[in-house]
Amino acid sequence: MPLFRIAAPIAALALLWLGASGPARATEYPPIGVPMELKQVSERVYYVQGAAGIATSNEGFISNAGFVVTGEGVVVFDSLGTPSLGAELLKLIRSVTDEPVVMVVVSHYHADHIYGLQALKEAGAKVIAPAGALEYYDSPYAQERLEERRVSLYPWVNENSRLVPPDEMLGKSREMQLGEASLRLNFLGAAHSDGDLSMLVLPDGVLFSGDIIFEGRLPFVGDADTQRWAEALESMQTKGLKALIPGHGPAASDPNQALADTRDYILYLREVMGAAVEEMAEFAGAYEAADWSRYEGLPAFEETNRRNAYQVYLGMERESM
Repeated sequence: MPLFRIAAPIAALALLWLGASGPARATEYPPIGVPMELKQVSERVYYVQGAAGIATSNEGFISNAGFVVTGEGVVVFDSLGTPSLGAELLKLIRSVTDEPVVMVVVSHYHADHIYGLQALKEAGAKVIAPAGALEYYDSPYAQERLEERRVSLYPWVNENSRLVPPDEMLGKSREMQLGEASLRLNFLGAAHSDGDLSMLVLPDGVLFSGDIIFEGRLPFVGDADTQRWAEALESMQTKGLKALIPGHGPAASDPNQALADTRDYILYLREVMGAAVEEMAEFAGAYEAADWSRYEGLPAFEETNRRNAYQVYLGMERESM
């Protein structure tokens, strides 16, 4: 993988990455009414943890985001589920450092991870996303989801809220050096979404996984390609990690276990639903007959497990054709 060395004065760096004269004037976003606690996991790395729940609960604060203070600019990973949450994340960044926010790495284009881009882009950040992100951004579904969230998450998502496109898309992994931080952006392909990225922060040994890995709650499958998802998990390296920050849930002190838990759930869905498809059994009967006991106690089970299973059932029907 190529190594990119970024070493420029802050002002020049901002111009280089923004391709403009600097950040726009700050917009006032409706204040949030839920707590957002900043957690430090290493010398340079911080994150905030959303609550376990469906996408419209907790004012949309149900996913994680974090940032790296490099000495030559702040790199943010994901942006949360409303512009107001993105603006609150910026306030927390400012409580730690006055370095400019130069880049946002987006793990994938799902609404609960991208609506905060509006506030971060306004602050001057360049948006980097995985190849495949435009599959969502350009789809009618993305606009329909935004219209729905303008109702279900009003006023934090409103008529002034908009989708922010990537400035750059990565179709392969990349390493870059910014200040004191070495960053490895790992392109994982179409797995949990149409395109997924993770980010490893060296030498801190911290991995931001995005929704490839969930911790302490049931994963959301959506329209994922679960076969590729399982393969991506098999390929991920967790050796030497000090912390893993998932897309949802707390930072994992045992990254190997967090990875294994997500992989085992995906593989179990494929095992149960694959057997149903092979036997030409109806979904409802197959679902009721399956043993879900190992997952029933996890947050979000009631809201997501049946939907997850049905999506995998449909996916394995397509695979069998």
